Amino acid sequence: MAGKKAAALPRKEYERELLRLQTELVKLQEWVRASGTRLVVVFEGRDAAGKGGTIKRVAEHLNPRVARIAALPKPTERERTQWYFQRYVEHLPAAGEIVLFDRSWYNRAGVEHVMGFCTKEEHQLFLRQCPIFERMLVEAGVLLRKYWFSVSDTEQQERFRRRLEDPLRRWKLSPMDLESITHWEAYSRAKDAMMVHTDISEAPWYVVESDDKRRARLNMIAHLLSSVPYHEVPPPVLELPERPASTGYERPPRDLQTYVPDHAASL
Repeated sequence: MAGKKAAALPRKEYERELLRLQTELVKLQEWVRASGTRLVVVFEGRDAAGKGGTIKRVAEHLNPRVARIAALPKPTERERTQWYFQRYVEHLPAAGEIVLFDRSWYNRAGVEHVMGFCTKEEHQLFLRQCPIFERMLVEAGVLLRKYWFSVSDTEQQERFRRRLEDPLRRWKLSPMDLESITHWEAYSRAKDAMMVHTDISEAPWYVVESDDKRRARLNMIAHLLSSVPYHEVPPPVLELPERPASTGYERPPRDLQTYVPDHAASL
C-alpha cells in the first residue's frame, strides 16, 4: 500500500549526507581494488527516472581507472548477429574493477520489446536466458546489484517538460523518450514480466522510489554500501618530497607560446 509522500529533503541535509556516502564509496572502491573484487551495478528504470543523475553522484569521486560507466549505444549490424549478451560481456569488470551499467542487457526486456526492435521469440528467449546468465556471473564471483528506478507518470511528464525548456538538458530527450509517454502501460507490463522472470535470489531487483531525486540517490547509494561486505583499506604512506635546488633552468619567454585569453578578467 502506498504511503504518504515524504517531504522534500532539504538541500543542506542532502548534500551533507551525500558527501558522507561518497566518502564511503571511495572506501568501497579501495577495498574492491585491493581485494580483486569484481562489482557490477545495473541501473534500470523508465526514461527520466533519475538513473543518470544517480550514476553521476556514485562515480563523482571515484577513480575512473577502477570504476567506469558502461552506456552502450544501439548495437551495430554485426552485434545484432551475435549472441544477445555478448556485447555486454565485453564490458564486465576484471579483478579490482567496478562497472556501472547505465542501462544494460535489460534493454531487451523493455524498449526493444515494447517498441518492436526484437521479435516475440527473442524476448521470450531473453527472459529464459537472463537468469541463467546472471547466475553464471554470481557463481564466477561477480558481485551483481540491480536497481530499478521507479517514477510516477506525472513526475516523468514534468521532467520531460523541464528538459524541453532547458537548453542545458534538452540533449537528454530523444524522440524515443517522448514516444514512451504513449506506451506507459506497455512499459509497465514489460517491467512486470521482467521482474517475474529475473528477480532471482542470486541477483534480486531492488526498487528505488525516485519521484524525489535527492532521496533516491541517497537511498540507492546507502543500500549499495550496506549490501557489500567492504572494509576500510589503510592507504599507503605517502610523503611530499623536498623540491630539489634549481640547476639553472629558465622558463621560455611568454611571447614564444600561445596562451588562452583571460576571459575571466572580463567578468
